[in-house]
Amino acid sequence: MDHAPLQVLIDRETLHQRVAQLAGQVAADYPDSPPLMVGVLNGAVHFMMELLACLPEAFAAGVEYDFVGVSSYSGGESQGQVRLTKDVGADLGGREVLIVDGIVDTGLTVDFLLARFRDRNPRSLKVCALLDKPARRRHPVPVHYRGFAIEDVFVVGYGMDYDQRYRALNYIGVLGQPI
Repeated sequence: MDHAPLQVLIDRETLHQRVAQLAGQVAADYPDSPPLMVGVLNGAVHFMMELLACLPEAFAAGVEYDFVGVSSYSGGESQGQVRLTKDVGADLGGREVLIVDGIVDTGLTVDFLLARFRDRNPRSLKVCALLDKPARRRHPVPVHYRGFAIEDVFVVGYGMDYDQRYRALNYIGVLGQPI
């Protein structure tokens, strides 16, 4: 299916500046021990790699990271349930854990991950999301570190996709209506 051209919502420079600010906040909030950062595949990869690259060097040297794979979307629609496709390999017990996601939309995925990770007894469990779409929230979940709050539009780029397309764009765009 073809779509109308993308409208740039957040350009590359604005993304980089905000990600650098988030990296500074994360480093300041964990002065004693960097958290285990758990990226949500595939949408958070671009964001998480830049977040890691923006951390102060002394802090970044102690950071560990892992990924978790979940699926709740098909095309542009949430299917209403989360399916685990790849579990975290790291032991979460007694650790500071920071879930890094590209976008929090309905909250279903983050709610699923928070419940699953709490069962593994982390010392703390927080959420960092590049994009937050509160208008679509059905599951109230905390977003401790928020890059941008956005309106109820379908976004792609910087890791977000439509049927696996558009992920590699270096900006956030609004996907036009099907044509």
